[in-house]
Formats: sequence, structure tokens, C-alpha cells
Amino acid sequence: MHNEVELCDPTSERTIAAAEGALHVKFADVLRSLLLATNGVKGRYGYWLVWPAEKIASENQKYRSSPDLKGLYMPFDHLLFIGEFGNGDLFAYPIMGDGNARYKNDIFRWDHESDSRAWVANTLERYLREVLDGSIKG
Repeated sequence: MHNEVELCDPTSERTIAAAEGALHVKFADVLRSLLLATNGVKGRYGYWLVWPAEKIASENQKYRSSPDLKGLYMPFDHLLFIGEFGNGDLFAYPIMGDGNARYKNDIFRWDHESDSRAWVANTLERYLREVLDGSIKG
């Protein structure tokens, strides 16, 4: 693996199911597999490229329910935030109308300054590779 990445201990199916239940969203299969292998991926300077399952649940709940954020940004209900860049921007899977983040493997970047949402990668693997090689910049 990359020398600027810290992997965590794996999580359990139960923890992932609890996170999915809290958010009423089914995670992408590749995200589930990653969390079962390593419950989160830390990048350079300690920021989370992929959050642990519990943090995926808590951060998404925070962004969806905060009254302060509701007045500043478009709704976040169609995004499943999974990680960060360290500058305030977040990365997410799209959530489809039926509550699944399983059908599309695309990763989007939410810009915290402009509230824009832009496609960055067609897979979780590509997202991780391109953040680490500098193709995706902060």
C-alpha cells in the first residue's frame, strides 16, 4: 500500500448494517468490502480519505440535520459522504431515489465554499489512487 496511508482494523457486518440503518441507505458493495477489510483509510496529515462506518453515519446525520447547514447549502439527502480532503471538502457516493448508494460507483466532491458537487472518479479505487498520486488536488 501507499506509504502515506494508514489502515484501520476491520469493522463488522453488524456495524455496517447499523450505519446503513441509521441513514436509511444501502452502501455500495465496494465500500462495504473496504470497511470489512479496514474500517477507514487515513491519508496524509491525518485526514480521512474513507471514514470508519460509525463516522460515515454520524457525519451524514450531522450534515442532513443541522439547522445551520440547511440555511447555507442545498440538501445533502442525495449524497452519502464517505471521506474528506482536509480542506473542508467532502467526498460522496450519489444516493439514488430508492435510498441506495449501490448502483453507481461514482464518487463526487462537495465543495464547502461554493456548495458545488462535481464528479471526480468512477470508482472508489480510482478516487483513492488519484487522491494519493495528486491527480485530485485540494
